[in-house]
Order: sequence, then C-alpha cells, then structure tokens
Amino acid sequence: MALLEVGAKAPNFQTTDQDGKPLSLADFKGQSVVLYFYPKDDTPGCTKEACGFRDGWAKFRKRKIAVVGVSVDDAKSHRKFVEKYSLPFTLAADTDKSIVKAYGVWGQKSMYGRKYMGTLRVTYLIDAKGKIAAVWPKVKPEGHAEEILKNL
Repeated sequence: MALLEVGAKAPNFQTTDQDGKPLSLADFKGQSVVLYFYPKDDTPGCTKEACGFRDGWAKFRKRKIAVVGVSVDDAKSHRKFVEKYSLPFTLAADTDKSIVKAYGVWGQKSMYGRKYMGTLRVTYLIDAKGKIAAVWPKVKPEGHAEEILKNL
C-alpha cells in the first residue's frame, strides 16, 4: 500500500477515541490536524513520540492544530496510555485496521529478522480543507513533534 501524497483528499474515518466516544476526521473540519500513526501504546518509541506531542501541545494549540494519534490498540489500552503519561490529545482506536489501511500505513515490518504486518510510523498534516498538506514517512519518535512544529 502506498502512502497518500500531498494534495490528496484525506480519507474520512469513523471510530472511537480513548473514552469510547465516536470520532471522525469530519469532527475537525475547518482546522488543521496532525494525524500520527504509531505501532503500539506504552512501548518505548511510541511513548517518546506521544510525550513529544504532549510537551509541544501548547505550541500546536496556539497554531490551532489538533493532534490525533492512531494505532490499532483499543480504547481501553488508549485510556491507560493517556492516563499514564497525561496525554492532552485524542487517540483513535483503529481495531479493525480501516484507518491504517486507508492512509497506506499498514505494511510489512521486520524485527530481529522476522517479517510481519504492522502499523508504520508515519505522520500526516491535514489542512483545514481536508487535504494532505505534508507527509512524514519513516518517523523517528524522538524529536518528531519539534520537527513538525519547525516545518509549519
């Protein structure tokens, strides 16, 4: 599956957030959204990345940019992750993998020589009109939020 390109329409999605409440991309109509995909709640790299967004939260808010993290973990797992690290932004539960597939971030990975399917660490900036404004493929978790803020 290929990543979405700058200028493409961002696929809408229907899911739930960390509180089990309905969530869709349409909820953010008229504002920019950082939609970041990560493999798993409460793992070392994903925690560094999430805490970077937490630490840069005020700067994203000042620019009126929403931050939404997406993984295939369920709402209960997201809730624990949010509470453990005081994450102020929304986490989307993509248990059926429909969002990761629509955004082209479900793909082959390898660890210790073993190949498997999983969520690729990719971030999209979606503009207020619902178009892809920027793509960060192969994200390095540490310093990623700062990298995005520098490029806005």
